[in-house]
Amino acid sequence: MSRAVKIPLAFLAAVAAMAVIGPFLSPHEYMTTNFDHLLAAPGSGSAHVFGTDDLGRDLFVRTMMGIRITLTVAIVASLVSLVIGVAYGAIAGFAGGRVDAVMMRFVDTLYALPFIFFVILLMVAFERNFLLIFVAIGAVNWLDMARIVRGQTLSLREREFVAAARLTGVSSWRIITRHIAPNLLGIVIVYVTLAIPQAILVESFLSFLGLGVQEPQTSLGALVNAGVGHMETAAWTLLIPAGVLALILLCFNFLGDGLRDQFDARKAR
Repeated sequence: MSRAVKIPLAFLAAVAAMAVIGPFLSPHEYMTTNFDHLLAAPGSGSAHVFGTDDLGRDLFVRTMMGIRITLTVAIVASLVSLVIGVAYGAIAGFAGGRVDAVMMRFVDTLYALPFIFFVILLMVAFERNFLLIFVAIGAVNWLDMARIVRGQTLSLREREFVAAARLTGVSSWRIITRHIAPNLLGIVIVYVTLAIPQAILVESFLSFLGLGVQEPQTSLGALVNAGVGHMETAAWTLLIPAGVLALILLCFNFLGDGLRDQFDARKAR
């Protein structure tokens, strides 16, 4: 494993571990308000490492909880898009012909829709909860996955091992699950690491608009939204969650680039 993969992976693992154990290490509770320390600055003698928000709640604990929610939403939504995109793209690519044409024209049609407005309408029309956020973000992200998998499947279905499986009477579904899907593993892993930042951005954007995670829960996007109102008087309420969000996005992008280079190097051998 190259350093381009190890470093961002180690940082993300450290962030995830801190998000899990961090709140237990802090003497402050997630929802406890302290009106004697409203918008207390970090290191101001108030025993709040990251300072406090406008209700006197500890920003360190809330940031750790926000990381939990943001990563959970992003990873689960990416897995939803992974399952839908891989299944749809593999079936379209393996079937070929008219089936492939119809399925991909459907994808092209969905591409033409303003999905972010669709997601906003969905969040407004129905109760805003975790499950709906997963579905909404997953519905946006699976289209790219389907196109990538379909292109790879079109190439794989002409390979000798697929032709041999057909000659021995193996069913199409078994060929897809046993022969096509395992050979898509490398590119799928790379794309998932690049899809997670996209899901994080969508979730953060929805939370920033007030349509994502709702109180008493929070996410990095919701914390950034809360910090915008105090950016002139208490800049740390904006800079800390925004900085953590930016670092997480950078690490996922670096991880995806490192994995892609590693898989390309293996193919070149």
